[in-house]
Amino acid sequence: MSKGLIGCGVVVAVLLVLGLWVMGGYNGLVSLEEATKQAWSQVENVYQRRNDLVPNLVETVKGAANFERGTLEAVVEARAKVGQVNFNGVPNAQQLGQFQQAQDGLSSAISRLLVVSEAYPQLTATAGFRDLQAQLEGTENRITVERAKFNDAAQAFNTARRRFPLVLIANLLGFQEKPYFQAKPGSETPPKVQF
Repeated sequence: MSKGLIGCGVVVAVLLVLGLWVMGGYNGLVSLEEATKQAWSQVENVYQRRNDLVPNLVETVKGAANFERGTLEAVVEARAKVGQVNFNGVPNAQQLGQFQQAQDGLSSAISRLLVVSEAYPQLTATAGFRDLQAQLEGTENRITVERAKFNDAAQAFNTARRRFPLVLIANLLGFQEKPYFQAKPGSETPPKVQF
């Protein structure tokens, strides 16, 4: 009888240790996942800031006589595409690709607008336009910082998720790998400057 009681005690102790380990692993993954969600929220926040600046930029530029209408339309269209990419929470890899593609399109359109605006000295001389340029530049810097923070949070989560034995808990409880922001294709090649 004492051997049976000792055996039951050992089984209960093993189950208790196993249960505590699963609980600790789960809670650790939840904390890392929440950090990833928070980092993603900041990414969305700075992209929204840029998105909110675009109408002001377009209206300021519209005031310039004979400004290229196609350039303005490209910015408005790119901003509309950004608004069409919707999902809840941290995106999966496919959704992040769609999000990044739409944002890259808006970045490209804004860049073209700013380059074309240099041909309009009366526009670039206005304080409102210069202020918007400075705000956009600051926002682009914030986007870069927040994307890096998101990638750091995703890396911490993914690393913990893939480590043994947590990978068993992660797979069992449905914790999915988080995607990373990637550089634009071709960005590894520096631009050629010719004088």
